[in-house]
Amino acid sequence: MIELFLRALPMLKSALLMTIWLSAVSFLLGSILGLLIAFSRISRFPVLRGFAFCYVSIFRGTPLLVQMLLVYFGLPTIGIALDPVASAITALTLFSASYLSENFRAGILAVDKGQWEAAMSMGMGYWVSMKRIILPQGLVIAIPTVGSRLIALVKDTSLASTVTVVELTRVADQVGAATFRYMEMFLTVGVIYWVINQMLTILQTYLEGRFAGRYL
Repeated sequence: MIELFLRALPMLKSALLMTIWLSAVSFLLGSILGLLIAFSRISRFPVLRGFAFCYVSIFRGTPLLVQMLLVYFGLPTIGIALDPVASAITALTLFSASYLSENFRAGILAVDKGQWEAAMSMGMGYWVSMKRIILPQGLVIAIPTVGSRLIALVKDTSLASTVTVVELTRVADQVGAATFRYMEMFLTVGVIYWVINQMLTILQTYLEGRFAGRYL
């Protein structure tokens, strides 16, 4: 198994970088979009609330694989052609945003209403109160669920192999097909995913401890 690992190491290195890139970019873009959707869900405007509800319902209610295939194979039929990496990032971003929006919304709504009243009594408007008082507390409350979503997103990047993105899972499949040693290759890749997610779990635990009690 060590011999196979060393043989596949050059491909695994580039595939690992691709997996990290897909995860990082999709999480960043998904967080921005998710926060906007979360604000829409708690908006006083029915149209925004309705749009946000439909978005979350659609993207949480359908499989990521179907969404990725629709982006890669479906969009070209209406004149929008994306390369494999862009397609994967688009699908992962839209999918993760639907879950992250609910994580952020739950964190914001969990902030004590007295915080709103205190901010308003000091003459702060809605958005100033949100920016300075509510959102920082809400994001701290959301750390566990947001961390779990990032870990899930790292694993979700394996589906990018279906649209020919050369990430960890696709390398395992390619090397397995060339050597007929699928078991060893997929075990190797599984360990790599596990190591990445253990590091993220440690980071999540650190952040929870770092901010525990600061706002709560």
